[in-house]
Amino acid sequence: MRPILGITMGDPSGNGPEISVKALMRPDVYERCRPVIIGDAVCMEEAVRVVEGAQAFRIHAIQRMEDAKFSYGTIDVLDMGLVEIAKRLYRKDWNEKAAIMGEEAAGEAYRESHKMCGEAAFQYVKKVIQLAMDKTVDATVTNALNKDYINLAGHHYSGHTEIYADYTKTSRYTMMLAHENLRVVHVSTHVSLRQACDCVKKERVLEVIKIADKGCRALGIREPKIGVAGLNPHCGENGLFGREEIEEIQPAIDEALSQGICIPERKPTPPDTVFSKALGGWYDIVVVMYHDQGHIPLKVKGFVYNQALQKWDAVAGINVTLGLPIIRASVDHGTGEGHAGDGSANELSLVNAVDYAIRMAEAGLTDHGSYGNGKVTG
Repeated sequence: MRPILGITMGDPSGNGPEISVKALMRPDVYERCRPVIIGDAVCMEEAVRVVEGAQAFRIHAIQRMEDAKFSYGTIDVLDMGLVEIAKRLYRKDWNEKAAIMGEEAAGEAYRESHKMCGEAAFQYVKKVIQLAMDKTVDATVTNALNKDYINLAGHHYSGHTEIYADYTKTSRYTMMLAHENLRVVHVSTHVSLRQACDCVKKERVLEVIKIADKGCRALGIREPKIGVAGLNPHCGENGLFGREEIEEIQPAIDEALSQGICIPERKPTPPDTVFSKALGGWYDIVVVMYHDQGHIPLKVKGFVYNQALQKWDAVAGINVTLGLPIIRASVDHGTGEGHAGDGSANELSLVNAVDYAIRMAEAGLTDHGSYGNGKVTG
C-alpha cells in the first residue's frame, strides 16, 4: 500500500509552493506514495502558473482528507485559507514596491506580509503534526519556513524540530541530515556555539549514539557503523585543547560499545577527518557535537553552485527528526526568498525528503527509531 504523506507548503512567500509543484510533477512520486499539500490553494495555484511545464496540472482544494484524489496530474491541497494573496509580498519585488509606495509604507506592508506568512507556515506545521498523531497521514514532510516570521507571528520556536518536539510531547530527539551515503546526527542544534560546548555531556552523547543506531536500522542498515566526532581540534590532544573527549565523549562511547553498538574506532574521531572517512565507507552515520559541525560537510556535498550559469545545479540533502512518535523528513535548505515566485527553485531536496519519508513509513519507523505499529493505510 502506498503511504499517505502530508507535505507542508512552507512559507507562502518562499520557495515551498513552487518546489512542491515541481516535486509532484514527477510520476514516480505518485507511484510510491499518496501526497497531500498542507497549505493554501491560492498559493499553489500561483505556483502552477509560474513553474515551467506545470500549467496542465490542477490544484484540487479540499477541506477533508477523505476528499483527496491522490491522482497524478491533480495536486491535492488541504486548504487552510490563511493567506490573503494580495497582501503576500515577495522579497524580489521590494524595489518596485518601495518605488510605488515609498520605503516607509512598503516596509510596513512587508512586515504585515511576513507576519501573515509566519502565522500560516506555523499553522501548516501544527496541522500536519495533528494529522500524523491522529494517524490520518503515515508520514510528514516539511518545506522551509522563516524562523523570524513565525516569531514575528508570536510563535517562539527556533525551527521545525522544536515545534515537532513540543506538539508531540517529545523530550529526547535529534536531527539527522543525509545526502547519499553521508548521514549525520547532532548532539545539539539551534543553540549558540558557546552553549553547544556545554551540551557535550556523556548522557546526551550516548542518547544520540543510540538514536543514530536505531535510525540506521530502520533505514535497512542491519549493522550500522557509527563514527563519533570529537569537539576540539585533534580531539583535544590528550587534554591540551579541552577535556570534553576524555570526560564526556569517550565514556559515552564506552557505554555504547558495552550495549553492542558498533563504533569501529572505539574512540572519538578528529572532526577534520571524520567526514572523509564517512564518505569512504568507514561509517554509516556520524554523531556530531553541534549544528555547523554536521551541516557544513552535508551542504558542501549536496549543494552545487554553477558559477558559469550563476545558479544552483543541485540543492540536495534532507533533514529527518529522529526520536519522534511520528515521521518527519524535511528539505535541508531555507526559503530562498530572493528568487521565490519566479519558478526557478530546485526541488531535489524535497524529492529526497519524500523518498526518506516513504522508506520510513514503509518500515513503520516511530518512537526513537524503533518500529511502530507498521501502519501504512490503504
